[in-house]
Amino acid sequence: MAALKDEVKLFAVQALACYDPPIQVIKDIKQEFGLDVTPQQLQAYNPATVAGARMSKKHKEIFAETRKAFLEDVSSIPIAQQSYRLRVLNRLLDGVQKQGNAVVAAQLLEQASKEVGGIFTNKTRLEHSGSIGVKPGDMTDDELLRVAKGVKKAA
Repeated sequence: MAALKDEVKLFAVQALACYDPPIQVIKDIKQEFGLDVTPQQLQAYNPATVAGARMSKKHKEIFAETRKAFLEDVSSIPIAQQSYRLRVLNRLLDGVQKQGNAVVAAQLLEQASKEVGGIFTNKTRLEHSGSIGVKPGDMTDDELLRVAKGVKKAA
């Protein structure tokens, strides 16, 4: 096993910090640099492994910074964007409609509807009908807390 150049080490550290599986990192290194790397060699660039405990301070810092940035910014991942997902669903729908596959077309339409309707988010939408004419700003904190808990005000 030959020692890896710094650019290959950096590539491995960053890929592993982004949760790429080792087998994928090995394939990517082969494609990008034309090098064969073993899984054992790769373990040295992941601080979560026994071999990675001996990583240089520089590479540990790069791993930590890359992991933090990766976890905080999903905007660079296309599938995390609703517009991208809808575009892919639309492309798939065009294909199945050409094939005359009504069942899959209906499933794709349902999927797109759920996507647009926000069913795949953990956000809660509150709609106020205004039927009783009370707005949250009109209530005290205690009253809001009782309403949230479903407790009636004592007479």
